[in-house]
Amino acid sequence: MTSHPSAPAAKAPGTLLQLLARLHFLIGLFVGPFLLVAAASGLLYALTPQLEARLYAEALHTPSRGEALPLAEQIRAAQAVAGPALTLGAVRPAPAAGDTTRVMFNDPSLGESAHRALFVDPVTGAIRGDLTVYGTSGILPLRTAIDQFHRSLLLGEPGRLYSELAASWLWVAALGGLTLWLVRRCQRRPARGLRGLHASTGVWLLSGLLFLSATGLTWSRFAGDNISVLRAHYGWSTPGVKTALGSAPAPAMAHDEHADHHGHGALHMAMAPPLDPATFDQVLASARAAGIDAGKLEIRPARSADKAWTVSEIDRRWPTQVDAVAVDPTSFKVVDQVRFAQYSLPAKLTRWGIDAHMGVLFGLANQLVLVAIALGLLVMTVWGYLLWWRRRPTRDPAQPGLVALWRQLSPLPRLLVPMTALLVGLCLPVLGGSLLLFLLLDTLLGLRGPALRTEAGSA
Repeated sequence: MTSHPSAPAAKAPGTLLQLLARLHFLIGLFVGPFLLVAAASGLLYALTPQLEARLYAEALHTPSRGEALPLAEQIRAAQAVAGPALTLGAVRPAPAAGDTTRVMFNDPSLGESAHRALFVDPVTGAIRGDLTVYGTSGILPLRTAIDQFHRSLLLGEPGRLYSELAASWLWVAALGGLTLWLVRRCQRRPARGLRGLHASTGVWLLSGLLFLSATGLTWSRFAGDNISVLRAHYGWSTPGVKTALGSAPAPAMAHDEHADHHGHGALHMAMAPPLDPATFDQVLASARAAGIDAGKLEIRPARSADKAWTVSEIDRRWPTQVDAVAVDPTSFKVVDQVRFAQYSLPAKLTRWGIDAHMGVLFGLANQLVLVAIALGLLVMTVWGYLLWWRRRPTRDPAQPGLVALWRQLSPLPRLLVPMTALLVGLCLPVLGGSLLLFLLLDTLLGLRGPALRTEAGSA
């Protein structure tokens, strides 16, 4: 680029700002592809409720109207199709007129977190669908495929590193970009053109990006474990009902808010007692009498004879209905109950955050916000690569790397920067490990500088 003599010389930013700008560049260069995949798959996931409503309309809905059959008859109709080899895992009664009842069976051939679901017309008892559902949330095949790709690229546990890498660096990139934007504005040097679009889009999306990063980390393998330990230490875990029967007290099981998204907490029962379908009607009646009034709920039999059955509300829209009760399947007495109103504020915020991340908290409005954020992140990442291509490092071989810039800092920042990086890296191990890789790659890129300058001089 040709400089104009009449143009005032731009004030060079501080070394710390240069360090931040270099880190922001490296995040975009190396983490950008993972952000693109996460944003694209997250965009598709946000649209799945409407897609599944059309794709599986026959299984989810029925034209029949009238008085519903007892659950026992609906379950027997499903058992006749499933066969005696499969055991009942859970039943979701039809939430409203025109909806089907979902009877979920434990099928070892489908894997630990997958279940065979038969969709029963509650009025006629006819089977309207036979699908594989995933996790305790029972998500349908389309959403399952998109969810697993979004979470692990269909690679299982090793693939989860990709999504954790994206979530770990997204908040750093967002806050770093905001800092650079604010500094340029304070210096009265607002970015223009494509750089300006990239920066302004990031500012508009800042709160959404931070939200997705924070909630996404709660699902992650390593950072998520650290977050769970922190929540347990401060008593912020989501409470679960006590299911132990008898006089011996048993601690309440913590509820897994992420079961909807990662399929943990399968419904398989190793030593489940034989089930009488009529028990479902009686357990449901006890739960209704105890205040379980949501249309969407799940009845889950006990895993063993010394445990209570659970009836849980599963309506994650606003207002959230996730109350749960434990019912003795012999006496049909409610032995324990947990109300959402009794959750601690951190537990409520966790529940709402996860549901908003999945696009179910506020229905269509929630989905549209997620779509806008995902599209913005996609476009902003592509713009970042275009900016890099226009000013790629081969055109500026003398640009210092992270280590070189760190050495130029004054003593106090030179001490604080690695201490901060170490602390964040311990809390977010994937970020810490990838930062070491960034330093190595950045050093190797720096070694190319002298060679490039030598080639340019000889030419």
